[in-house]
Amino acid sequence: MAASSPQRMRAYLVVIFLVVAVSFGAVIATDKKPILGLDLQGGISVVLAPVGDVRSESLDVAVEIIRSRVDSLGVAEPEISRQGDNIVVDLPGVKDRDKAIRLVGRTAELRFRPVLASVPPLSSTPTTTVAGSSPPLDESVIAAAVASCDSDQISAALTAREIPTTKTSNDKRDNCVVLPSREQKSSRLLLGPAALTGKAVDSAKSQFSQGQGYAVTVKFNEAGATKFDALAAESYPKSPPQNEVAIVLDGKIQSAPAFQTDSFSGDVQITGDFSPSEASDLATIINYGALPVQLKRLTVQNVSPTLGQDQLDAGIAAGIIGLLLVSLYMLAFYRLLGLVVITGISLSFVFIYALVAYLGSSIGLTLTLAGVTGLIVSVGVTVDSYVVYFERLKDEVRSGRTIRSAVDVGFTRSFKTVVAADLVSLIGAAVLYFLAVGSVRGFAFFLGLSTVLDLVVAYFFMHPAVSLMARHPRLVAMRKVGIASGLDVVEVKS
Repeated sequence: MAASSPQRMRAYLVVIFLVVAVSFGAVIATDKKPILGLDLQGGISVVLAPVGDVRSESLDVAVEIIRSRVDSLGVAEPEISRQGDNIVVDLPGVKDRDKAIRLVGRTAELRFRPVLASVPPLSSTPTTTVAGSSPPLDESVIAAAVASCDSDQISAALTAREIPTTKTSNDKRDNCVVLPSREQKSSRLLLGPAALTGKAVDSAKSQFSQGQGYAVTVKFNEAGATKFDALAAESYPKSPPQNEVAIVLDGKIQSAPAFQTDSFSGDVQITGDFSPSEASDLATIINYGALPVQLKRLTVQNVSPTLGQDQLDAGIAAGIIGLLLVSLYMLAFYRLLGLVVITGISLSFVFIYALVAYLGSSIGLTLTLAGVTGLIVSVGVTVDSYVVYFERLKDEVRSGRTIRSAVDVGFTRSFKTVVAADLVSLIGAAVLYFLAVGSVRGFAFFLGLSTVLDLVVAYFFMHPAVSLMARHPRLVAMRKVGIASGLDVVEVKS
């Protein structure tokens, strides 16, 4: 095989150093950094479970709706996935955790209910029975009377005893209910059957209106607009609070705006004394409130930023210790060639940092502890490539070749082995990525990314670097540390 030209080898080195330097410089100049996952920067993890028997397709739709809802929080790369019938929502680095839990936990059907009456707050004073009077009705009897929507039964219940708040099990679409306000839990309203649900909504968005402040504009589909106009026509002539419509989710009244007209020719605008965040929250709830299944929260796990930082520090420390041990071993075993290994690993990690930072800002790629583990494991894959090449060089020199002539032949033959070994790692990483869930996918992705980069560095750095070094007799023949010493041969020829 003809020797590789020094000009081409130098060109390869210039190209790879230039690509790495420009990439790293670009992310530093633009202040891009890798986005850390839940286990590294803290956050919350919510596990949701379906109530009753549900179809797999319904859970898939629920995942997409929850993902859209979570995206409105501005969380960098949230992870929403199915694990069996459960839905796991990981929100790394979320700032307002209470708000995130509220939005993620609201998984019931969004309903628009007419307001029938105000209900007094629940009293903490036990009810007493006056001698000669009828005994108070049982709470379950009152709840049944309310659910029936029978005005006479509701009136009798009100005079007999205070009305309890409707339980979740009785909060059905066609029942009348007594529900509290989200903002003022002591404020309760008696609501009629749902006139329409979240499925009637096309879109909702918050916006600032001059003279009215922040408002929420709701666009209904054709069927929803017809039902909403019918509710407006029925409610508008009445006096407060019976001219209001309650927007209900998860057994709480999110908002109860009053009708200002008996019909709407276009979009419906909900106004009030909204702050920017309140208007945004209400728009999010209306947009993504309707789920095809009812879900309940199984667990809510908080990962503190301190714990995440500790895990990140531990992962980095493990990586540094591993790199130091590998570097010392390579220097001791291959002498001057060990510097090629160290430089190659350094190039790989600098480029990976730049690539992960760029992908984090562009597509939301998240680096988790499993990903860090994948990167550390990939060091072994990378070092194997150098070992395969160097051991092949030994065989070529022992067969009678000079080190200089063995460099190109050894690389051609060893690179096939490197490609085969890396291909095995890539196949394993791909299978893990497409079949696994959660953190295992992160491990597989970063292991695969590092493996691909290993092939690039081996071709554009490892071979050119060794080829150019082998052309300098002093580097080859340096006593105890030269290339010849690293390959366990006595080299006297150039």
